[in-house]
Amino acid sequence: MTENEPSPIKPPYEPPTVIAPDGDLFAARARRFEQLAAGHALGDWLNFLAAVSRAQHACLHKAPDFPTGDAAQQAQARAHRMPPLPAQTRPRDPVWRAVLQCLCEDLASAAPAALRPALVALPARPAAEIEALADRVLRTELYGADAAVLPIVAAALQVYWTRMASRLGADGIPPLDVPGVCPCCGFLPVASVVKTVGEVGNLRYLHCALCNTEWNLVRVKCAACDATEGISYRQLEGAGIAHPDAVKAETCDSCQSYLKIVYQEKGGLDPVADDLATLALDILVDEAGYARAGPNLFYVPGNE
Repeated sequence: MTENEPSPIKPPYEPPTVIAPDGDLFAARARRFEQLAAGHALGDWLNFLAAVSRAQHACLHKAPDFPTGDAAQQAQARAHRMPPLPAQTRPRDPVWRAVLQCLCEDLASAAPAALRPALVALPARPAAEIEALADRVLRTELYGADAAVLPIVAAALQVYWTRMASRLGADGIPPLDVPGVCPCCGFLPVASVVKTVGEVGNLRYLHCALCNTEWNLVRVKCAACDATEGISYRQLEGAGIAHPDAVKAETCDSCQSYLKIVYQEKGGLDPVADDLATLALDILVDEAGYARAGPNLFYVPGNE
């Protein structure tokens, strides 16, 4: 470039519409669970979930590459703006049960004493029973018989779908016309996160409860019904809450639902861990008449 030539104009940064999960996600989540457990009334439970997340990290890196479909299937999903790895209709590769066995073995010593016999027995159960438990998790039926082991089944399914989503990458996950469900697997979000991506701050992404994919959603909009009117925010107040504005419940008067919004820049927060550490906020908005718009697959009422 000569002295008189104009400098090239840098194109404006375009933040990604979809962010695929990375290989360190579960390890970072384990660290966040441990931070939250210190001094928390549910500290023992949160520490166990840290162990679950560490086991997920280890099993993710031990697991084989699960098949994500052939090129024709992926092209069809992109063309029709459909999830390429639909959780409700995609046949599961039986190898996901090896992930479940890996988790049960890794958690044998860290689990509460009352849970250990069930963890030992779980991988040895007939395949049809294990697959039926997986179906319950994917229908978010986290109650009833065997409820205590459903979070472990969910953890294995998270590893399975997260590994496939990571392999696809953002380029292989087309945005959907329905913004309230995951563009990768069609599952519901556990929470939304506000963070900086590249050069742009205060971006909001929904975070999938199953495959950990994130996808952009504009601020002040209901994730469940797309309403932009009647949106409000509630947060915990009181002594002992260091950063009450770090996690809020975004409520919608149109559909009477809510989803938590986690501000990651306020200390490396995690949508799954910080959601569970703020169950008091769920009670607050539940008493006000709002219902959750998306599940946390680690939360089985009565088992914490």
